[in-house]
Amino acid sequence: MAISLQDQLLKSGLTNKSKVNKSKKEKYKQSKEQRNSKTTQTSEATLLAQKTLAEKQAKDKALNQQQKDIADKKAIIAQINQLIKLNIQAKDDDGSAYNFTDANKVKTIYVNEQVSKGIGKGKLAIVRYSNGYEVVPSPVAEKISQRDASFIVLLNDAAQEEVAADDPYADFQIPDDLMW
Repeated sequence: MAISLQDQLLKSGLTNKSKVNKSKKEKYKQSKEQRNSKTTQTSEATLLAQKTLAEKQAKDKALNQQQKDIADKKAIIAQINQLIKLNIQAKDDDGSAYNFTDANKVKTIYVNEQVSKGIGKGKLAIVRYSNGYEVVPSPVAEKISQRDASFIVLLNDAAQEEVAADDPYADFQIPDDLMW
């Protein structure tokens, strides 16, 4: 059986019995104190492992939030498409052309006279729908605007109808869509 370092130092005369007993008592006190206070010494490896775990949790949380945002955006787009699909006003390919601007480009849809007047008065609106444009009632367009305003192409203000009392041109009707 191997002899402990303390015994070897004692045998060689480098230390004495009282110093050995004193160190044993201190060691015992430290271990007893540690057990009673239940404090654990954390090593560098434990700290590094905790730091790595915290970083991984933060990364996972950010990734989950990003995936949630994507899912929410898809849900909003699905709601908008459903609103448009359920409230489409009939277009008339043989009707008159209604010109409007979208991204600084003039676009045209063909609608009947009643729909054209409704768009001009703000009762109807033009929205983007699957590679094209559709006409929907203005309350529906406002609901769409609350979810994502980029779908709204043209929504005239219904308050434009009010004419000032002292307007000299009140008798002259302004066309809502000029035909060339």
